[in-house]
Amino acid sequence: RSNPYQGSLLQDSVRRYLQLPADQTVLILHAKVAQKSYGNEKRFFCPPPCVYLSGPGWKLKQEQIKARDLGESGFRVCGYMGLDSMGSSLMETQKLSFEEQPDAKGFSCAKALYISDTDKRKHFRLVLKLFFSNGQEIGTFHSKLIKVISKPSQKKQSLKNTDLCISSGSKVSLFNRLRSQTVSTRYLSVEGGAFIASARQWAAFTLHLADERCPRSEFPLREGYIRYGSVVQLVCTATGVTLPPLIIRKVMKQYAMLDVDEPISQLHKCAFQFQGSDRMYLCLSTDKVIQFQASPCPKEANRELLNDGSCWTIISTETVEYTFSESLACVREPVSPVPLIAALQLTGGGDVAMLEVQGEYFHAHLKVWFGDVEAETMYRSPKSLVCVVPDVSAFGSDWRWLRYPITVPLLLIRDDGLIYSSSFTFTYTPEQSCIPGQQVLSDVPQDSDKLLDSIHQEFTRTNFHLFMQT
Repeated sequence: RSNPYQGSLLQDSVRRYLQLPADQTVLILHAKVAQKSYGNEKRFFCPPPCVYLSGPGWKLKQEQIKARDLGESGFRVCGYMGLDSMGSSLMETQKLSFEEQPDAKGFSCAKALYISDTDKRKHFRLVLKLFFSNGQEIGTFHSKLIKVISKPSQKKQSLKNTDLCISSGSKVSLFNRLRSQTVSTRYLSVEGGAFIASARQWAAFTLHLADERCPRSEFPLREGYIRYGSVVQLVCTATGVTLPPLIIRKVMKQYAMLDVDEPISQLHKCAFQFQGSDRMYLCLSTDKVIQFQASPCPKEANRELLNDGSCWTIISTETVEYTFSESLACVREPVSPVPLIAALQLTGGGDVAMLEVQGEYFHAHLKVWFGDVEAETMYRSPKSLVCVVPDVSAFGSDWRWLRYPITVPLLLIRDDGLIYSSSFTFTYTPEQSCIPGQQVLSDVPQDSDKLLDSIHQEFTRTNFHLFMQT
């Protein structure tokens, strides 16, 4: 950094941030596929894309705006969401108004977005633009890729077409629509630790494939694609609340098919039978989630008759999260593009240990920080940054006596002081065989400096290990 005084001020700011992080998080939740609209019809995306604002930094930023005598209306957050090829016209996008929830998160959803048949793309992204109500732009945020489909596949799915299959460990949404009426749509959600059917908000659930031969208390999870007849478990990604083991069944004309074992596809109708029960199925009744007992089919033993509330539509979902902190910086530019770290790659050792940071939305105005220590950073591409790993002594620890691992958070900091936190950390681990002991030092007092230098060289060649926090 060319200005040492400016660098010292920034380091002090980073230390204060690490002691009391004031992050602002933008979470976009959306379906992985979207059904195309034809002619004048509008097939709105279902479930609708949702945006959540969380973190103490939002309130802190709003207080800063309020302190400038801009009035109560100046610090409300508003936004627009649309498809990524629509250009800059806000008339083609949907306006979002955020409401505060009991958990202090801001929430909004775009219920009227669709893709028409004039759009010939096979994939697209959603674009979210956020502003404060005084006109100050916060930034632009993108969803993950969404696959366009014409309609749900009625054919027996093949695992060769994995784009439409649903794998174990992936995230899904479940919704129920009575008599194909949009206004009657209810989404499986969680509120107050209980499962509910909501007309407004939906939850993403991790769908796990289980080994049905093991005791229910153990319930080990398996990899692979989900097939009808499999025992699965639904776990809410936001709360961790879990339903008992369920057998997923294909639904045909309001019948649960007991002998179908083909892979499950996007937007298929399915039912969830409680394992070990007497034809009991997961069902909604208005806003409540209950158990419904299906009726046996006397003419066909491989079918059971369901009611409307027991028939669910399943679709895969995606989540993308952007986190930044304006609390300690005088930021005049939008916070976007917000970099996302996906992986770390360490190469070399000693004084030339290099760390490649891989991800998206990188640019030349970013520096990698190991805790409160700035690393020499080189911009390689929008998907790659390379930095020199700082020596452990930069953290104020005497490397000669380092006996325990030191873990520091990895941050990306823009040159105006805007902080982007991540879920990644870097751990310095001492090589136990190379740590000097009292006996060794007392035996060779004359050569102690030379001994310590050689230990330091060996130590810095082998002391780097990476960990990703889940």
